[in-house]
Amino acid sequence: MEVFEGNTADPATIAAQVTKLKRRFHLERVVLVGDRGMITTARIRETIKPAGLDWISCLRAGQIQDLAEGPLQIELFDERDIAAITSSDYPGERLIACRNATLAAERQRKREALLVATETDLARIRDATRRKRAPFHGEAGIGLAVGAVINKHKMAKHFALTITASRFDFRRNATSIAREAALDGIYVIRTSVSADVMGETEAVSAYKDLSRVERAFRTLKSVDLAIRPVHHWLSPRVGAHVFLCMMAYYVEWHLRDALKPLLFQDHDRPGAEAERASPVAPAATSQAADRKRGRRRNDQSLPISSLTDLMAHLATQTLNTAALPKAPNATFITLAKPTPLQAAAFDLIGIDPMRVQ
Repeated sequence: MEVFEGNTADPATIAAQVTKLKRRFHLERVVLVGDRGMITTARIRETIKPAGLDWISCLRAGQIQDLAEGPLQIELFDERDIAAITSSDYPGERLIACRNATLAAERQRKREALLVATETDLARIRDATRRKRAPFHGEAGIGLAVGAVINKHKMAKHFALTITASRFDFRRNATSIAREAALDGIYVIRTSVSADVMGETEAVSAYKDLSRVERAFRTLKSVDLAIRPVHHWLSPRVGAHVFLCMMAYYVEWHLRDALKPLLFQDHDRPGAEAERASPVAPAATSQAADRKRGRRRNDQSLPISSLTDLMAHLATQTLNTAALPKAPNATFITLAKPTPLQAAAFDLIGIDPMRVQ
């Protein structure tokens, strides 16, 4: 782990990690996978390419919109949800366009909800300019009120506004809405890795594996470990704090992996991936995990729970001081008999509680 100053932008941290990968670990080939905010075009040009590294990232919405006027056509997704395209704007790179129907429906729902909310707020301002008594007037004042609404819902591009000193009106920009809706659910993976090394589905899967990194950060920041607040001011102490949290996450990760049969977590990921029609499709759970969650018990009829609850149950295991009736001064330590759930957990992590002193 490495700690940077708080005002360091995320992309600026890549150079140090590139040096670490190439020199410290002596790796011959490295493929960096990062989101579009981390692996930017500038970072690729200035840091990643000169270091001889490959990358997998994703295009921004504006870049995808530019492609829609050229090689990215909606007809590409008539038969499948993945399509390879090329563009002179990205020399030496492969572009893999994906369309997720579930994501498209959700984006359409969210956009319509935001449009309706914006119209409702704008209608109040319009009605205020038209009322008979003390109408709202003044081009500057109306503009400020309208700007607050537009900025709140981020829908400025989808409305045509008319503002005068005494009147305000608005309407939806159907062209802008249709232009955006045509790309609902579409994202484009960009990579320098050649097709003979990594196929289209492999590249998409590698990019979507970033969700594991996001889950790791949630665990570190809030769910289990709560790395913040950091009550330290000196750099060595901040580094030590983060190091201990990383070590704790390392232990937590291995515990989750070993105890999966007793948790709500899917313990048959290969089975889930086998049932998935495409890496673009929403992540599915295995039949074994669905059965476990439905019954709230695993195949051995043991109750399943969250890791937090399981840890709380394991914490009830006790060491007891006992004495013989005829020799009350001669005491000995004995471990309480584990419950079936505790015994199963100890077995999964390879611990014999009867041998623990």
